[in-house]
Amino acid sequence: MLSMVLTLMGGIGLFLYGMSLLSSSLQQIAGGRLEQTLERLTNNRLKAFALGTVVTAVIQSSGATTIMLVGFVNAGIMKLIQAIPVMMGANIGTTMTAQLLRLAGDGGAASFADLLKPSTIAPAIVMVGAFALLVVKKKKHKGITSIFIGFGILFMGMSTMETALAPLKESEAFIRVFTMFRNPLLAILVGIAVTTILQSSSASVGLLQALSSTGVITFSMAAPIVIGMNIGKTVPVMIASIGTDKNAKRLVLVDLMMNLINGAVFFIVIYSFQALVGFSFWENTVTRDSVANFHSLFNVVMSLMLMPFTKLLARMSEAIIRVEEENDKSSTLSLLDPLFINTPALALDQCKKVVDEMGVAAKENLDTALRLALDWDEKVYEEMQANERFLDKAETQLGAYLVKINAQSISKQENRRSNELLHCVGDFERIGDMCIKIANVGAFDSESNISFTNVGRRELESIANATRKILDMAVSAFTNTSEADAARVQPLEEVIDGLKELLKNHHIDRLQDGTCGVPAGISFLEIINSLERISDHCSSISIYVMQRISGYYFTDKHSAEAHLKPGAEEEYKALFAYYKMQYYDPVDTTRRVDRLA
Repeated sequence: MLSMVLTLMGGIGLFLYGMSLLSSSLQQIAGGRLEQTLERLTNNRLKAFALGTVVTAVIQSSGATTIMLVGFVNAGIMKLIQAIPVMMGANIGTTMTAQLLRLAGDGGAASFADLLKPSTIAPAIVMVGAFALLVVKKKKHKGITSIFIGFGILFMGMSTMETALAPLKESEAFIRVFTMFRNPLLAILVGIAVTTILQSSSASVGLLQALSSTGVITFSMAAPIVIGMNIGKTVPVMIASIGTDKNAKRLVLVDLMMNLINGAVFFIVIYSFQALVGFSFWENTVTRDSVANFHSLFNVVMSLMLMPFTKLLARMSEAIIRVEEENDKSSTLSLLDPLFINTPALALDQCKKVVDEMGVAAKENLDTALRLALDWDEKVYEEMQANERFLDKAETQLGAYLVKINAQSISKQENRRSNELLHCVGDFERIGDMCIKIANVGAFDSESNISFTNVGRRELESIANATRKILDMAVSAFTNTSEADAARVQPLEEVIDGLKELLKNHHIDRLQDGTCGVPAGISFLEIINSLERISDHCSSISIYVMQRISGYYFTDKHSAEAHLKPGAEEEYKALFAYYKMQYYDPVDTTRRVDRLA
């Protein structure tokens, strides 16, 4: 008995591991393409339904598809009404595993056909796949060999379970236990419990297919167990939804309602028919094929039945779980859903969206800081602090999230993109810090009754306008991956460097001729130094954008343009002359006129 239990546990372990390896390898080869396809092709209900079926059949897990959908809804990529038909299709796609397991056969005399069955050649598939895994170097090829290994282990697990369960055919105790499952409600609870423990409806149906080899289970027992298994598969999704927003929880509620409704309707229909007319096969024993067919029939019929009620299900979930809108930028951080970590391409897209929002916050804070530097307002400063808290929080959470992404098995291109994002996150956060520093100068000047001369104000306005312009271009370059905006940043940054030095010299002249006091001069220098540092961070951001566009790494500012297109150096000189004329020359001319006067 102990040997049988241990063998059964080993078979279940092999089965679960094979299924997990098969699913993860398929998802790894697909990268972010399946998830991005889900995102794009869900505006039409029938397309979404078909898409859910196909994607789930490919990745061999309705749970993975549904959890993916929960992540999309939580991140705001998909609307609830778009996700529901995909989830219905996933219920059909998940039946593919049971249909594949039919290929394993039911034993019997050996023949040439039997030798070609997956269960027979599974060990050979594992051996060839393992050998190939040691030899191949490319990540994509390793993923393909892992699919073969997972496929082989899956069938080896099924065979091991059947071998362990074979003695139960003659066990009177086992037969007596299974007579308890003639109570359909108890059988439904058993199905729910098994699926909850195994965390996979495909795995639990596979176990039922293995049990069918004992010749003890009849249709009357198997039908309610399958119904229970379909309800039980919602448990992993509910666990995965912990910590998500209310819209994502609505989708989980719809999943639960769908499976409860499906189970209740199917239960009522088949048992009413059995009571009134009767199925001729009701007490016949099931086989692996009949379990797979019943599982498919149940999911296809019930999913198609609920298709017309998509909007009603959405409204019901909205009525049960009410949501309040949030205006705080911090809500953007919900895009960094842990559910995406296993899909690095999509997780990096989510990071990009959060960094985009950091750019918006940085622009807002620069405008506010420059206003506060000359006209202090405590209430405006408090509003500015909300953006700064978002920038600080975003840097912390993005850093931790990107580290988790890098810990996955990611491609060289994804690793590079992750590093670029991490650098840009730091740049935007430093820009936010410089804005706070500028605002704090305004607070100090207000408390100390320090003011700038008219000439000093004009000069600050000039470098402030140049900094606004460069930050606007850097944010646009990053958000839109714009080559044109990125190329314009570098010459303006050089102009701002020169402008800062010019303003420092002008400040020294004013100190010498007594038109400016030392306290005001210190504040003046702090502001122009902070603005120049902001332009440096904008330069760094633009270089990372150029690296992403060109595929090169750049060691200096000027070499970035040279790799983008012919004639870039001439364009750089032209832009430099234009920005110098716009921001530098007027200040230089004005100061010379003032000194002559």
